Amino acid sequence: MPSGPLATLPFEVLLTDKPAAGSAQVLAKAPWLAQRFATTVLPSVSSLKGLRQVAQKSKASKPFVGFGNPLLNGDGRSAPALGRAQEARRLRSCADLAVPAAGQLAQRSVDASVALSGGVADIEQLRRQMPLPETALELCSVANSFRPRGEVYLGGDATEAKIKALSEGGGLAQYRILHFATHGALAGQVHGAVEPGLILTPPSAATTGDDGYLSSSEIAALKIDADWVVLSACNTASGEGSSAEAFSGLARAFFYAGTRALLVSHWAVSSDAAVAITTGTIDAMTAHPEIGRAEALRRSIAALIARGGGNAHPSVWAPFVLVGTGSL
Repeated sequence: MPSGPLATLPFEVLLTDKPAAGSAQVLAKAPWLAQRFATTVLPSVSSLKGLRQVAQKSKASKPFVGFGNPLLNGDGRSAPALGRAQEARRLRSCADLAVPAAGQLAQRSVDASVALSGGVADIEQLRRQMPLPETALELCSVANSFRPRGEVYLGGDATEAKIKALSEGGGLAQYRILHFATHGALAGQVHGAVEPGLILTPPSAATTGDDGYLSSSEIAALKIDADWVVLSACNTASGEGSSAEAFSGLARAFFYAGTRALLVSHWAVSSDAAVAITTGTIDAMTAHPEIGRAEALRRSIAALIARGGGNAHPSVWAPFVLVGTGSL
């Protein structure tokens, strides 16, 4: 239960022994805590009591639903942005899926425009964010891990209006795992919004009900009954400021909404690492349902480190942390 600066530290990046001297290749064999121990963190002591009181598993009947690949334009001019936007619009469902080229992977960080007033997000700023067509690969790969197969909403279906409609109709509470693969924004990064949130496909015109930005207060009002929410985006573990309570913002909002655990990130993540870690975690849980979320995440991270090369660097795998209950 970290607080203060410790709340920004992913504990799995600590070492359990003195590392051997040598080149960067030693990173794959370094004695990372993630190689030996599964870890989970909690926002506060009171949250432990609250989670223990509602520790029973979800009563939801469906295994998985994912939202991602929002229709964005990037700068709208450069060849990479145009190509990624075109690919994102092609991937309307998992049936359209093709593995993106390695050069098409992007950092899930936000082109920020700090503003502390207003209540409707600037949809033009949202549209300028880099498209993320590879999130379709991530979501569809995870959905295929389940029997029956999970459900995925991509592109024009990955909207704030769709999520709110599912929530109000009781449909969102029918899924045990919710997975959002998109851009995450800190408080004040999106013009016109003062809260952290998730970027979805912007509407043609912004309204208070749908401006393409699912803010933390809107998340807290959702009706869910999830064992786990996966936030495969950047900075989803962060609080609203340097003095904020640990894991406030997005993570805290999802706890209010009714989840028992979250997979969140401490800093901007590369999409290839997000794909590897999220799908690896779900695969481990599916193959070994007795191990629980925390151990499944540890195995997925360890497998990525074992690949060596750039994958072994902690900047790639360390941002992902489990918040909440780590067991089933």
